[in-house]
Amino acid sequence: MKTIWRALLVFVVIGIVTVPALAQRNLEEATVKVYAVQSEYDYDMPWQLAGQERGFGSGCIISGNRILTNAHVVANQNFIQVKRAGQAQKYNATVEIVAHECDLALLKVDDPSFFSGVKPLALGPLPQMRDKVAVYGFPMGGEELSITEGVVSRVEHTRYSHSGASLLTCQIDAAINPGNSGGPVIKDGKIVGIAFQGYTFAQNIGYMVPPPIIEHFLKDSADGTYDGIPEIGIAWQDMENPGLRGLYRMSEKQTGVLVTYIAPNSSARGIMRVGDVLLAIEQKPIANDGTISFRGTERIHFAQAVQDKFMGEKVRCSILRDGTIKAVTIPLSTPTDSARLVPYIQYDKAPTYYFMGGLVFQPLTMNYLQTWNRMEAVPPHLANYYYYEKPSDERKQVIVVTKVLGDELTVGYDDFKDHVITQVNGKKISTMTDLVKAIGGNTGTYHMLMDEWGNKIVLERSKAEETQKKLMEKFRITADRSVDLREGAKKQ
Repeated sequence: MKTIWRALLVFVVIGIVTVPALAQRNLEEATVKVYAVQSEYDYDMPWQLAGQERGFGSGCIISGNRILTNAHVVANQNFIQVKRAGQAQKYNATVEIVAHECDLALLKVDDPSFFSGVKPLALGPLPQMRDKVAVYGFPMGGEELSITEGVVSRVEHTRYSHSGASLLTCQIDAAINPGNSGGPVIKDGKIVGIAFQGYTFAQNIGYMVPPPIIEHFLKDSADGTYDGIPEIGIAWQDMENPGLRGLYRMSEKQTGVLVTYIAPNSSARGIMRVGDVLLAIEQKPIANDGTISFRGTERIHFAQAVQDKFMGEKVRCSILRDGTIKAVTIPLSTPTDSARLVPYIQYDKAPTYYFMGGLVFQPLTMNYLQTWNRMEAVPPHLANYYYYEKPSDERKQVIVVTKVLGDELTVGYDDFKDHVITQVNGKKISTMTDLVKAIGGNTGTYHMLMDEWGNKIVLERSKAEETQKKLMEKFRITADRSVDLREGAKKQ
């Protein structure tokens, strides 16, 4: 199961934290092994599934007869079963709430006997540096519960490999193995983290989702709906260089970061401007490297002041504009990582695609880029869009010809695979909806598509329609477009 193995965090046995026997038994009984059957979509042939895989992870029972685990353990799932530590019987489970950005999920089991006699685990505080913690779970190498020990060595913002979002994490100095993902990290009998990923290029570096992120997830989803972690929706540059600071009229005592970009859907639009210097957030001064004070002598990314809040709340900022300090308040309606033109990996949803006359179109996503297996093999222009480009009012998606099916109609166009389309029938294309409208609304003799380099694809419209029917039958394409595009057309 690719999504389980891609981002798991597990720990080898290096010792056991000493706790009373009764408390130890309660912790063990509340630890769960999660079995999941997963089906991912084939982004090379986006109208079909790539197949079925099986995997496993860990979890723990919390209040309300719920199981807390990682989102990547149950991503793209078809069927889930769970088993408590020390028991043999498996129970069917379903996903109640999933939050891919922070890699957390809640599972429910309808059979109440699964929870019989178990004491749910409570959430503890964010651990301090050097705190000893115990990791409970089911790593590979055996079937029974494994308990390992580690020390909290760092608390900072880290990229979550499952979602690509940069959020608060705790680093612990334990070795990692597949299977412990979703398992509880315990201190003083309470959950102080959920094991979720490791760093493959170094030894003894593992990560857990910390209590503030877990608490935010549980509070957000308490009404049955998860709204997500907000962000301001800007890009910024540090202000450590004296020349840069002088240009933007910063005094020697002032510190902050330079706003270099504001996303089209950012709620900061009309409040902040490109060229503003963000001096403080929630009354916390921002250093020239983009950090704010945290727990006394520690420092953390200034985004943490936003991520502590919920969608719909507001954040107070102090900015420097043209040498004048201004206080501004920004409503938080922008989801995490919305300032990306090419989204990170998508889960639990079918890919968006459109098929016309032997050509398959998709918006560029990380899911499609992963069809190359490694980023070094991705065409440079597509990798550039992923790493560097940002959405704008003129371009909200990158539309790519992802496949050219062989036919007389498409002769000479094979090399257009992975080209980016910018115009269709004389109209500029910003989204997949624009492309569908430009093709569907054309009554002329030809469809003419142009890529970003000025190359053209010209198809006779009547022949394109005939070829499409033939190829759809041959390649078992049940619909010429994805469900989301069909639903979008109905709303219009």
